[in-house]
Amino acid sequence: MAIFVPTYSTITALDSFQIFISNVFSKHVLSINIFSDRGSLFVLSFWTQLCWKLKILRDLSTAFHPETDGKTERVNQILEQYLQMYVSYHKDDWHTWLPLAEFPYNNAEHSSTKQSPFFTIYRRNPSFYSFHISHDTPAGKLSTKLQSVQQVVKEE
Repeated sequence: MAIFVPTYSTITALDSFQIFISNVFSKHVLSINIFSDRGSLFVLSFWTQLCWKLKILRDLSTAFHPETDGKTERVNQILEQYLQMYVSYHKDDWHTWLPLAEFPYNNAEHSSTKQSPFFTIYRRNPSFYSFHISHDTPAGKLSTKLQSVQQVVKEE
């Protein structure tokens, strides 16, 4: 399951640890893998110790491990495609749309497993609800946009 969390390029190891605890560790099972493109934060001794103590397997991608190489890049490409459907022209609100991009990603069937990450973890598919809101309101306009995006995601 992918978890999309906005950060800054100047994030420290301690910041990434706090984000990890708040967004991953507290909400998901302990037996997990972390895929990284060998970013310096994930190679630090701090993360090595944390992952060892929590029994988390880190899969660091290299040219010699084709099974992990490119996973992070592929998820980032898909995330960018999803965000293009939501983000404003100025691209200054992308962080507010991450949950709406995370949901379809985690609920789309993946070719390697033939099931969605959501189904893999929870053994069920999430329920989709239809929103019936007046189209004259800001919420109605957002509802219309979400329905069209939902339709595009279903067709992919």
